[in-house]
Amino acid sequence: METPAQPIPPSHRPDTTSRHTLDMDPETFRALGHDLVDRIAGFLESLPRRRVTAAVSPGEVRDLLDAAAPLPETGRDPAQLLATTAHLLFDQSLHNGHPRFLGYITSSAAPMGMLAELLAASVNPNVGAWTLSPVASEIEAQTVRWTAELLGLDPGSGGLLVSGGNMANTVAFWAARVRAAGDAVRQTGSGVGGRMAVYVSAETHTWIQKAADLSGVGTDAIRWIPTGEDLCLDVDALRKAIDRDLEDGMVPMMVVGTAGSVSTGAVDDLPAIAAICRERDIWFHVDGAYGAPAAVLPDAPEPLHHLGLADSVAVDPHKWLYAPLEAGCVLVKDPESLRKAFAYHPPYYHFGVEATNFVDLGPQNSRGFRALKVWLALQQVGREGYLEMIADDVAMARLLHTRVEAHPEFEAHTLGLSISTFRYVPPELRGRVGEPDAEAYLNALNKALQARLEAGGEVFLSNAVVRGRYLLRGCVVNFRTGDDDVAAIPEIVAREGARVHAELRDP
Repeated sequence: METPAQPIPPSHRPDTTSRHTLDMDPETFRALGHDLVDRIAGFLESLPRRRVTAAVSPGEVRDLLDAAAPLPETGRDPAQLLATTAHLLFDQSLHNGHPRFLGYITSSAAPMGMLAELLAASVNPNVGAWTLSPVASEIEAQTVRWTAELLGLDPGSGGLLVSGGNMANTVAFWAARVRAAGDAVRQTGSGVGGRMAVYVSAETHTWIQKAADLSGVGTDAIRWIPTGEDLCLDVDALRKAIDRDLEDGMVPMMVVGTAGSVSTGAVDDLPAIAAICRERDIWFHVDGAYGAPAAVLPDAPEPLHHLGLADSVAVDPHKWLYAPLEAGCVLVKDPESLRKAFAYHPPYYHFGVEATNFVDLGPQNSRGFRALKVWLALQQVGREGYLEMIADDVAMARLLHTRVEAHPEFEAHTLGLSISTFRYVPPELRGRVGEPDAEAYLNALNKALQARLEAGGEVFLSNAVVRGRYLLRGCVVNFRTGDDDVAAIPEIVAREGARVHAELRDP
């Protein structure tokens, strides 16, 4: 016979009315939530009228925060806290959701993703173990499958959500390390099987140094393969580098192809690289953190339609799938490759069906519910919605490139995926382009111009250095950017360029 539940003595009951508790009664939570959502909706509506960035100094922001103040001894009213903080964030941030933000590869965050973050936090599942997050684990698994399908990979691919591109690429790096050196490398270190080598384009992002360092392979293992005029990896140089290392007793561990370089959107010849890797039994990884989603376009660069040849692909949903930060994803052809690299116990089964414990597929134990915002957005617009938005971004970059090509004070350089690079050239220097002293001055001018544009708040561009030339760089991963925004950019840049040129010429 069961013992009846005993009532909790009054002295041990939680005091839900205490002013020190973090809990809220439903009516208070509802009122605060409604007010905050109204404020956020107003902020999103106001974005086109705002400056792209507040352009404040660290000292100014610290003053606004009263950064030197001590930890509060007593609590403050939550309504006041939320209102003050919303005002601070709305007015003192760089707005990557602004239609004229064409800077780093950080997209406008989808409103569905904003709501998903609130919903995910309300349940707060730990998506490390299935028993701690049954529905969330299955949603993440489905998100991985759908992302693979969107990119043209086998839906049977495995993977998981991570913080971003650095971690997605690094997870694949660790899997390739175990594949090349054998399982024993996890006990004895990276020296198993001889010295290893990793082959990457000179355009590869700096994640590669971090991965080589943290994995114990070491940065000396990186072989920087030159690029051609198209800024894509030189396949012949790759083949020769691998053959040299094999002759020297090295173990080629991994080749990295780039699907959309950060600077110019260049896409390597992925099928040719895949063929070399198959011949020599080397792990082929594609860094598609930025460009992989463009594979959904029928007229995408042809190599993007061959992502399925890779052993692993990194993609960032918080880039060109418009999810709020953080959302990276690593996809692998063989799901077991991640278990071999990270698991320390056998797979678990739940009622006869294998339960996915993501702790066994990556470096994190406690894992937030990153997948929900991607999963909901994939359903909200579907494949056709992403095709349309990504195609629009590519079209906006082409329009920008066309406009600067036609403008007498610009020199257009590269156009790849949704990235256009160009530079401001004063009319009196047009005939001196290529001369060493003129090139040095143009580099200094465009660097100063970029800083001026960032501070001005009308438009936000980043930069690229291509063949020694400092270029302005417009990258469109922004579903809010329209024709009028792009049309305004050349005149804004030309106006500020003339002012900066005058200041540099006549201090």
